Amino acid sequence: MKPDSAAHESAHLHVSGEATYIDDIAEIAGTAHCALGLSTQAHAILTTVDLQNVRNSPGVIAVLTAGDIPGVNDCGPIIHDDPVLAQGEVFYIGQPIFAVVAETREQAQRAARLGQIEYRPLPAILTPRAAHAAHDYVLPPISLTRGEPEQKLKASARQLSGTFDIGGQEQFYLEGQIAYVIPKEDGCFHVHSSTQHPTEMQHVVCHLLNLRAHQVVVEMRRMGGGFGGKESQSALFCAVAALAAWKIKRPVKLRPDRDDDMMITGKRHCFAYDYAVGFDNQGRINAAKIDMITRAGFSADLSGPVATRALCHFDNAYFLSDVTINAFNGKTNTQSNTAFRGFGGPQGAIAIEYILDDIARELKMDPLDVRMTNFYGTHDRNVTPYGQPVKDNVIHELVAELVETSDYRQRRRAVSDFNQSNTILKKGLYLTPVKFGISFNVKHFNQAGALVHVYTDGSVLVNHGGTEMGQGLNTKVCQVVARELGISLNQVRATAADTSKVANTSATAASTGSDLNGKAAQNAAAQIRQRLTTLAATLLQSEPEQIEFSGNHITAGARRMRFTELVQKAYEERIQLWSDGFYKTPDLSWDKDTLTGSPFYYFAYGAAVSEVVVDTLTGEWKLLRGDLLHDAGTSINPAIDIGQVEGAYIQGMGWLTTEELCWDQNGKLTTHAPSTYKIPATHDCPDLLNTTLFSNPNGVDTVLRSKAVGEPPLLLPFSVFFAIRDAIAQAGQQNISPPLQAPATPEAILAAIRAVKGI
Repeated sequence: MKPDSAAHESAHLHVSGEATYIDDIAEIAGTAHCALGLSTQAHAILTTVDLQNVRNSPGVIAVLTAGDIPGVNDCGPIIHDDPVLAQGEVFYIGQPIFAVVAETREQAQRAARLGQIEYRPLPAILTPRAAHAAHDYVLPPISLTRGEPEQKLKASARQLSGTFDIGGQEQFYLEGQIAYVIPKEDGCFHVHSSTQHPTEMQHVVCHLLNLRAHQVVVEMRRMGGGFGGKESQSALFCAVAALAAWKIKRPVKLRPDRDDDMMITGKRHCFAYDYAVGFDNQGRINAAKIDMITRAGFSADLSGPVATRALCHFDNAYFLSDVTINAFNGKTNTQSNTAFRGFGGPQGAIAIEYILDDIARELKMDPLDVRMTNFYGTHDRNVTPYGQPVKDNVIHELVAELVETSDYRQRRRAVSDFNQSNTILKKGLYLTPVKFGISFNVKHFNQAGALVHVYTDGSVLVNHGGTEMGQGLNTKVCQVVARELGISLNQVRATAADTSKVANTSATAASTGSDLNGKAAQNAAAQIRQRLTTLAATLLQSEPEQIEFSGNHITAGARRMRFTELVQKAYEERIQLWSDGFYKTPDLSWDKDTLTGSPFYYFAYGAAVSEVVVDTLTGEWKLLRGDLLHDAGTSINPAIDIGQVEGAYIQGMGWLTTEELCWDQNGKLTTHAPSTYKIPATHDCPDLLNTTLFSNPNGVDTVLRSKAVGEPPLLLPFSVFFAIRDAIAQAGQQNISPPLQAPATPEAILAAIRAVKGI
């Protein structure tokens, strides 16, 4: 198949402002609006909750507390430890205590500030290291050991140990959290939610209101971004809006402003690391031990799977023969952290990169040479710590290609020359690789369904269980169906994700959206094509195996007919022109108790070279150039895939450099608005960004032999962070590893510079 860089199916709607998001849906007469009253204490007993002033506020229709919930007061996706509305005790500043329903959004928001609440403060734990010291976790720790790391560590010619802390990250989706719930006849509800997981929203509403699944329909046409923040945490907003709609028997919309959204919702997990490594004089790792401590927040949410994926990505692209990996989900009185693009994979992989950087500096070697020494092999040294063989390894070829196309070796020499002649400005250049596993760690999530309808005019409508959040999922699925039926892309349209059409869907997450839903839609289209092939063989007086679907025509040798003509004939012959499709990812296994198996269907690879310049007097820095090479298999849509790679690179760069989450001594998030939280802007992008897709058809049977591109490239900007660390090292003695923490803000950079200078 020749890749087709077709435009995003909603691009014309995005640029014209006609794309319909939840808040653009025309409000039904009688729609009320909801707002949330939030805790001002990090951990406390609620001694008095006086809401009379709230009830008396203009426009208020109802005030709801946990006591108004007829069913289960919980929105936790796995462990049921996450109340929709606090009851008796609060666990973080920003936790919803009550909800206000009013005639207008402004009236609801004003009233929500009038609650008179008294607290009896309790001790609060605010950092992951404090939680670890107190042995306070939201889930039991997990541990994986392979080989004999203790003995190998002691026997190693060289040893290093250290610590590293890395911050979290706000998803900062352009469209905030929002839910619009419409009561229907016979006790049913229609839920419009900006969510990555419609089925989970259906479950939460049903449990909250004591309903059956067939009474709740969740619909989601498009999101203005999700990045994991709308996988589980959209549930609270769905639940509150549904509770309000059930209570007042009117449609209710809940759309918090950006500050409240950021105060309420979880982020990417902060991680703290303690590590030890043994290695030889060539830089090859003999043994490694690491403790990874997360800031889970006050409840479990998705912290268990995040920690598991971090554990499964500590190896990144490197063979570790003897290793111990421990992961602890620290319970803190802060927002309950959740999914974020990469889902723990970046936090796991950056730790080994930090360790390898230390090794290279200790040995005074080019860090790339140390990395290449430790790469997975193709015939040996090719089994992960959790026991999965790495059968599709292309990291050697991919990195070799990038070294050549980026002029890495020559530029390293040029950077060295620059640094020798400049005392204030220092440059850094770094190459880091990526190996990222694709599939959900939980086996049963790796399934998808789809419906494909062919109408008598030859147009096609596709419905699948995935959600479109701007990543181009619908475009790719439509491309797959169009190719299967041999018709033009403009004849195929995707409709909203809808739990009444495709049931029991998995979240659009773990980079599986195109893999799962594309295969399911392909399966549905193939069934229709098979029926049409049988008819076409009769009409064209040919054998079925000679029938070809291409260019909006069906051909058999010299005979041909239009696709629309065949469809009309099929209708007249009462041949079914719609079909359901299903797909489940094969060859997966995972033992959650031993943390071993083959949790990933395949691996995606990549590498990036980043060049930066750092002002050693101010800590300011600039990304000068980025060279990205990423493995997308046989790309379904190169334009969309390149956009995903570049977007992930800049988003990951933001996580590692400018996006600093800060809590004050009382546990209040102080970076809860664009005025205090810095995501990358256009001027943060490099003047030169070279992005190429690596030619590598997937070795396993994915949709059109493509590979996922949602999450893996978020690891590419590791090269930015380590290029900054490289530049800092040039300001002091070059064999001293700068104690640079992430995010590498100017303050963190200056602190590291002072350390390497011995100030």
